[in-house]
Amino acid sequence: MTEPDEVLGTRGRHARRKGDATFRSLRVPNYRRFFTGMAVSNVGTWMQRVAQDWLVLQLSGGDAVALGITTALQFAPVVLLSPAGGLLADRYSKRGLLFVTNAFLGLVALVLGLLVLSDVAHVWHVYLLASALGVGAALDAPTRNAFVVEMVGRDDLPNAVGLNSASFNGARIVGPAVAGLLIEAFGGDTGWVFLLNAASFVAPLIALQRMDTSLLLPADPAPKKKGQVREGVRYVRGRPDLVAVLGVVFFAGMFGMNFQITNALMATQEFHKGAGEYGLLGSSFALGSLAGSLFAARRTQVRIRLVIGSAIAFGLWEVVVGMMPSYGWYALALPLAGVAALTTMTAANSMLQLSVAPAMRGRVISLYIMVLFGGTPVGAPVVGWVAQQYGPRWSLIVGGAVTAAAAAVAGLLLARRAKLTVRARVFPRPRVSLEYPPAVTEPVA
Repeated sequence: MTEPDEVLGTRGRHARRKGDATFRSLRVPNYRRFFTGMAVSNVGTWMQRVAQDWLVLQLSGGDAVALGITTALQFAPVVLLSPAGGLLADRYSKRGLLFVTNAFLGLVALVLGLLVLSDVAHVWHVYLLASALGVGAALDAPTRNAFVVEMVGRDDLPNAVGLNSASFNGARIVGPAVAGLLIEAFGGDTGWVFLLNAASFVAPLIALQRMDTSLLLPADPAPKKKGQVREGVRYVRGRPDLVAVLGVVFFAGMFGMNFQITNALMATQEFHKGAGEYGLLGSSFALGSLAGSLFAARRTQVRIRLVIGSAIAFGLWEVVVGMMPSYGWYALALPLAGVAALTTMTAANSMLQLSVAPAMRGRVISLYIMVLFGGTPVGAPVVGWVAQQYGPRWSLIVGGAVTAAAAAVAGLLLARRAKLTVRARVFPRPRVSLEYPPAVTEPVA
């Protein structure tokens, strides 16, 4: 629902002026506390990712298989347990659940740091604690995403989703660099990095504790009954628009968003560059992602046409990126890929949250997280195989083409079901428009 002006006034008097569009959700006190706490925690999380990989390589003697196992153990629970996390988010207080998950994630980092500093850490410790991090993330992510609308309301949800993404991608730029400097400063010891990450979780805990609960807009909790996860799946299956969005996200995540692999292959095999140049490619894509997040934060409305259109644009641009003739041109083209990718993801996230029943929000968002991350274990080996057989460029060209084609098919099927006419034009600017029959209104497109 849309809050009356007097409610918005007590929550910080949202700025509606154009100049305040990008950061307007920060004028909501509860969200401002939440954003600040999560920004600190995000930096710590990215620090831990770098330190954890470094630690595994140290303990295993540089074994790449051990590194892959660690990554799989951390992300597998996110895929498998996210629906359970979404169900908990629909049943219980999201603020209370976030307090528990952040405390748990901080405790895991603390244990790992103490093991390292005590010089008793082994690879199996990292495996076990990486799995625990994955379990915590599986419960945390759907809850955190579904909690945003309870802080800012429906009108500012797209803005808050964009700001959350900006925080994540800003931390993606800062965190690894800080972790690298700290590891070097402590003579290769990662223990202090893990302890700093543990300490970073204090920030969101304080933010959650200091919230004014009277200004939150909680949904009515879903009653306890059997088969509620299946109920969420049936709900989505009965909504062609949600199926289309999840399909776009699945194929984009599976084939399009594998830049951690394709950048490494392009840097080393195609352009014959070293680790430094490879790192710059990651920063280039991250800067584009950050810009895309800020653009998304300025958006006031999100429709399914934006999800489909941005996914098509992302896929086509990825094909162009794969054709870049030199390292310099490739690096310059990556930021636009980051912008298009983040526009797709933030639009999909916002559209799903705004168009579902409040009692289903947690379960629907959990399915979004599951399909986004679930496609990567399948798509990454396929992308790697294409690169090995036909060259790194083809991994980008094929991945982008599949992403664009899947989004186009989703759009056409949805348009056909709604009896829409799709018209596209290139000049004076690219645009896709939908024409509705006289008796049809536009609920979500």
